[in-house]
Amino acid sequence: MPGGRLTQQERQQIALGLADGLAYAEIARRLDRPTSTITREVMRNGGPTAYRADLAHRATERRAHRRRQAAPRGPKALPEGQGRDAEAVREYEETLTTVFIASGTPKMMARVMACLTLTDSGSLTAAELAQRLQVSPASISKAVMFLEGQGLVRREREEGRRERYSFDDDIWYQSMMASAASTAQVAETSRLGVGIMGPGTPAATRLENAARYLDFISEAIARAAEQAREVLHTKPETPPDRG
Repeated sequence: MPGGRLTQQERQQIALGLADGLAYAEIARRLDRPTSTITREVMRNGGPTAYRADLAHRATERRAHRRRQAAPRGPKALPEGQGRDAEAVREYEETLTTVFIASGTPKMMARVMACLTLTDSGSLTAAELAQRLQVSPASISKAVMFLEGQGLVRREREEGRRERYSFDDDIWYQSMMASAASTAQVAETSRLGVGIMGPGTPAATRLENAARYLDFISEAIARAAEQAREVLHTKPETPPDRG
């Protein structure tokens, strides 16, 4: 299986595959590349509906150029040992950030989320975040305040005045419950419009159907989130001792 960076010709084939409605796995098979490579490439460059081969190629060249320039003074590598490939981790961090942005998270907040997610320690100080992301402390402070308000970051004070920030273990649970609550609010608002638009009118019927649908979805999300919550706290199985 070939390695190395994607060529411009391969990116053009990816764009053609997306235009034809092919799955990532099929595009990967045709290029003899891992599916993860295609997924990462597309999500990092606009997603399946906005991917453009020429723009993706130029963006990759710019990222490579920035890395070469920043290498002597750049942020600490995220691998933290464990025998990880630092370049692969950086590329994955960019992919994860892009996915967070696509889900509606503002860019800087998405970068902080990805950075915290990929730390084995599970937490970083504001100074460490600023160093890793090469941004100002003010940018980190603003991002953390936003994430903390969403219940996605936990603040812990160390000795002295220094604080550490970490993802709550229930980040995905909290996110799903917030989504359920938001969907329920849209349902309730839709139902309020039925009387205003006049029961039985096309607009009122549309609103009532939307409200019933969204009620069902909201309840299903909340129920599934509760049922699966313990998965978030499952520890990996200890490999068998081969000694």
